[in-house]
Amino acid sequence: MVVIYKASGEVLLIERADKANFWQSVTGSLDSPNEHLSTAAMREVLEETGIDAQSLSPGALQNRHHQIEYEIYPQWRHRYAPGVTRNTEHWFSLLVPEDIQITLAPREHVAYQWLPFTEASSKCFSPSNGEAILQLFSVPK
Repeated sequence: MVVIYKASGEVLLIERADKANFWQSVTGSLDSPNEHLSTAAMREVLEETGIDAQSLSPGALQNRHHQIEYEIYPQWRHRYAPGVTRNTEHWFSLLVPEDIQITLAPREHVAYQWLPFTEASSKCFSPSNGEAILQLFSVPK
């Protein structure tokens, strides 16, 4: 998961195409077992938002060195190998310029919005996503 944010404290949330009102940060999976986590994070950001993290300031993408394991919702298990029911989520953050342009992948997401971090945290469908936003801004839950 990559929490995309601006120095002003706004956080980007994107609405899933396959579930109305499911707002989240960028998420995704490794393309292969040996893909580096930061490479996967940059790839997913580019695919889902059109933001090329490699073109940003050095250090804009940060590995938060936090991970959680969670149960995959039954409606999305078809995306995983047979029998896989749990996933490990690694947290990243990406600081972007105030005037960054967003280009959504229409098959994955239908809308986006920039929200103050506290509002973004409470709007996320996933509790861990909300927690990641609060941790990024060092606000205890």
